[in-house]
Amino acid sequence: MTEAKTLSDLDKKALLAMSLPPVTMDVEKGHIKRFAEAIGDTNPLWSDESASGVIAPPTFLRMMITEAPEPPELAPFPQMLDGGSDWTYMEPVRSGDVITAVTRFASVNQRNISVGPAVFLVLETDYTNQKDVMVARQRNTLIRY
Repeated sequence: MTEAKTLSDLDKKALLAMSLPPVTMDVEKGHIKRFAEAIGDTNPLWSDESASGVIAPPTFLRMMITEAPEPPELAPFPQMLDGGSDWTYMEPVRSGDVITAVTRFASVNQRNISVGPAVFLVLETDYTNQKDVMVARQRNTLIRY
């Protein structure tokens, strides 16, 4: 008989106290233009410097690769599914910005699903620019089982 996978209250507290290492990206106009071309978006905001400079499409921040969390508390749950994400945008990202993304665990809950015990993790990533102004927040749900 195998032991049931569980996440203790101490494990949950440890996860909720944890932040992942920050990730930083320099934003340059050529990068924005190539991204817009790659997604087939011809909006002139992504390439026209005459108005208020080149700004990035909202989905541009998806390019920032943040580290997948692998804390030891989650070792009994090796499989992972992306449960989706919600985004809130506060300010446009502009060419010349330096964006820093910091991710933390916002909630940790265990429940049983069709394949057995699972942990539902909500990670919250704050994206700030070089002026320490938050430009976006992402809430991503990961399901570990």
